[in-house]
Amino acid sequence: MTTAGARARERLSALSGDDRARAALSRLCEPDDVGLGQLVDRLGAEQVLAQIGSGELPSGRLAAYQARLTGLDPDAELERAAGFGARLVTPGSEEWPVMLDDLGPRRPLALWVTGSGDLAHLGGRAVAVVGARACTAYGEHVAAELAAGLGERGWTVVSGAAFGIDAAAHRGALAVDGGTVAVLACGADVVYPSAHARLLSAVRGAGVVVSELPPGCRPTKTRFLGRNRVIAALGRGTVVVEAALRSGAMNTAGHAADLSREVMAVPGPVTSPMSAGCHELVRGAAASLVTDAADVLDLVGDMGVDAGPLRRGEVRPHDGLDDLTMRVLDALPVRQRAGPASIARVAGLDAASVLRALAVLSVRGLADNAAGAWRRAPATGAKR
Repeated sequence: MTTAGARARERLSALSGDDRARAALSRLCEPDDVGLGQLVDRLGAEQVLAQIGSGELPSGRLAAYQARLTGLDPDAELERAAGFGARLVTPGSEEWPVMLDDLGPRRPLALWVTGSGDLAHLGGRAVAVVGARACTAYGEHVAAELAAGLGERGWTVVSGAAFGIDAAAHRGALAVDGGTVAVLACGADVVYPSAHARLLSAVRGAGVVVSELPPGCRPTKTRFLGRNRVIAALGRGTVVVEAALRSGAMNTAGHAADLSREVMAVPGPVTSPMSAGCHELVRGAAASLVTDAADVLDLVGDMGVDAGPLRRGEVRPHDGLDDLTMRVLDALPVRQRAGPASIARVAGLDAASVLRALAVLSVRGLADNAAGAWRRAPATGAKR
């Protein structure tokens, strides 16, 4: 037995009846079942499971739940999960990320988690990075750089392990030994897409792979849409790197907005369909424009800890000069020299004002004086 498997079996022995009921319910229902979530909040998972079995559950979906009762064995399910190193994380447990509680009755009944990281710890300072599967080279590069920047600053990158932007975000975090969380739309033991076997293995080594679906479940379109709310809830904000106008990434951004999370978008070429969704989010004031990790953390980071430096253009020697002094600087010859009277005529100022300005320019190293004749100091230029 592997060390991970042994640890998983130790956790299995400590699970409560509520935990086992939640494991069973995760098999009976689909993700984002609001009605069932409300019943679990009101009655408790064990009572809901019992009422499904007895046919007494007050739900229009009772027949659908009962259709999956055949062969249901939560203990065998948990044993199977322990066999590949998975653990069940439920609301209220130490590893449960409290950010998910903001989903209310839409929060997962339970999470099946694999990996060396602690989900609660990873979710404490996390940002979701999502985008198009058919991304451009530009989008892939930006996603990786942004994720690496977040990882270097101690932030977790959350994404969905799909092709394109998701994969680039995970790889960017892994490249700097940062934490990352992959939220799947299939069982935690299912490698999807199959080409990402190595990527998911690396994610487990640096963070966790998470699913609200029990082992063996295959991905479907509705499951992808359902998992998007989990991605959005786990992060303090969601960054959309590239997205078409209709896409899963835009769906995730909508969930983030519904949760009052910060929504951010990376601009792209105006001719690129893969950036059209990002531009629409910014144009409609639904997202803040960001270009790198510093921009992101200015919006979602901790006060006084994550604020980035103020961005400025290049510092020029004449910065800070008042208009009058700038007029005198502009009037100074570059090659020949001129007296104060000549400079005053060119600048259109009186002699006293020119002399005061020349004194300032001399101190700043912008004007050169030789026996009362003035010229612009070398290499100062007249750029404004």
